[in-house]
Amino acid sequence: MVLLATGEIAVSDSDGNSAKAAAADQAVPAAQAAPSLRFEDVPAPANNAFKAGAVLQAQVELDRLGFSPGVIDGREGKNYARAIRGFQMARGLPQTGQLDDATRQALDRQPIPATRLVRIPAGFAAGPFTPNIPKDASAQARLPSLQYRNLAEALAERFHTTPQTLKTLNPADAKIGAGAVLRVPNVPDVDEAQFGPDERSWNETLDRLGVAAVQPAAAKVVVDKSDGILRAFDANDGLIAQFPATMGSEHDPLPIGEWKIQGVSRNPEFHYNPKLFWDASAQDKAAVLKPGPNGPVGVVWIDISKPHYGIHGTSEPSTIGRAESHGCVRLTNWDAAKLAQMVKPGVPAIFLE
Repeated sequence: MVLLATGEIAVSDSDGNSAKAAAADQAVPAAQAAPSLRFEDVPAPANNAFKAGAVLQAQVELDRLGFSPGVIDGREGKNYARAIRGFQMARGLPQTGQLDDATRQALDRQPIPATRLVRIPAGFAAGPFTPNIPKDASAQARLPSLQYRNLAEALAERFHTTPQTLKTLNPADAKIGAGAVLRVPNVPDVDEAQFGPDERSWNETLDRLGVAAVQPAAAKVVVDKSDGILRAFDANDGLIAQFPATMGSEHDPLPIGEWKIQGVSRNPEFHYNPKLFWDASAQDKAAVLKPGPNGPVGVVWIDISKPHYGIHGTSEPSTIGRAESHGCVRLTNWDAAKLAQMVKPGVPAIFLE
């Protein structure tokens, strides 16, 4: 991927409260209104037909139904098979983990295109961005925020994919920037009318991640180490969502047991305590890192009753289900944001071996 001098990137390489909120919005002069983050759909040219592969089509449908394949990339893999198996479990189908005829028919009951052509809004293209993010926590603590490094990374998270997949979906000479047209996985814009009170710019975060504010309520969350997944169940014990997860390591194993969700911190600061990390340098000092999707816990921290442990986002979505963590449960930012809208304090969080 090439960063152009213009700041574009060539994809050639890879409820009282609601009344108060409304009044506050009306008090902002039009000239100071927040820039739009809405992606305008662009009709496809007659001579530019696009046919998605079966895996990409299924991944988009699964993602929209709450059975996350992790990143949408058109590739078969463990997270894709887990998503299919979760969908099959929820629908009472044989759990083959394969896109068999019965599963395909169940997914196709509400067929949608796998991709869409969109025009990138200027408000989205404007960032903010944090181009250079050091690895050292003390150095990160000196930054005003930990945003996406560039527009390509922001677009990839908005459409639940990777920069490399955006490259694959578009012509070799395609560029991205304000007003540019890009083919992306069909992750829809959110309904802003559903936004609630805005805590720490959370509504904008949902917008930038393509995550609807209104989600089904989870009565129980189960983290299964053997499967590498997090499942959310409703009050009738029905499976309503599933996300691939990274959980624990040899040094920091997943805390097996029955816990409860204590609260949800949206766009949190991260309090780095080197005493809690086996791999911290002896020279490391405690530090507070500012919020941002590229922070150590991503866009959200879901606290559980086990001290120092939680469920959170990540700065590296492509590693979910393929790497280790410091004992916590790590999801892609968009999956963590979705789960944050599903849970509340007191919800059981069961961690299984």
